[in-house]
Amino acid sequence: MTPNIQTFINSFQNRLELPVRQHLKNVYGTLTMTCGAATAGVFVDMYTRFQAGFLSAIIGAGLMLMLIATPDNGKNTSLRLGYLLGFGLTSGMSMGPLLEYVSIVDPSIIVTALLGTTIVFVCFSVAAMLADRGSWLFLGGTLMTLFTSMSLMTLVNLFMQSHFLYQAHLYLGLILMCGFVLFDTQLIIEKRRMGNKDFVQHAMELFIDFIGVFRRLLIILTQKEEENRRRKRD
Repeated sequence: MTPNIQTFINSFQNRLELPVRQHLKNVYGTLTMTCGAATAGVFVDMYTRFQAGFLSAIIGAGLMLMLIATPDNGKNTSLRLGYLLGFGLTSGMSMGPLLEYVSIVDPSIIVTALLGTTIVFVCFSVAAMLADRGSWLFLGGTLMTLFTSMSLMTLVNLFMQSHFLYQAHLYLGLILMCGFVLFDTQLIIEKRRMGNKDFVQHAMELFIDFIGVFRRLLIILTQKEEENRRRKRD
């Protein structure tokens, strides 16, 4: 086991230069903090009377835009980190109603979805890091085309209310988010090689991917549990 672990570590050292590895440590450390803020936001929404899921989403979008609109100058890291943690907090709060419903159906689904999301995120991230340089960047155009198509699908389904379109959107969205994990990870690595040290925004991009996978897994697993219960009743 030890030689295998050492070989795995050596693979990272051979693929990624020291500045890139240090940058990724900052990115994933910040990502962990943001996920912690999101967890706090979930508890705030579920166990207090605040419960403003839609309002939280609007505030979160504002904080995200403020972060993007505030360029990194090396002196405003604390301010931008505050925007990011606020975005994480409000993202968790906006997911409160969904998580509350899932906990009523079966609380274990939340743990399963979180574990599944973590495994998917880690596996795709490692795959991106160990792949040949820039080998997944070609996905950018495909992912944006799929994202645009899904946006149009959402607009159409507002009028059609089609269950098939909803399910297609859900599963395509999961595939899309997994693709973005690959693409964003490699893009972050390339940006650092070109001198971009903005680990706060890079963490935000990966956080959006993580939440996107988690939300869709939650819905898919909940739907399957409800379907199994209906079959048992029938």
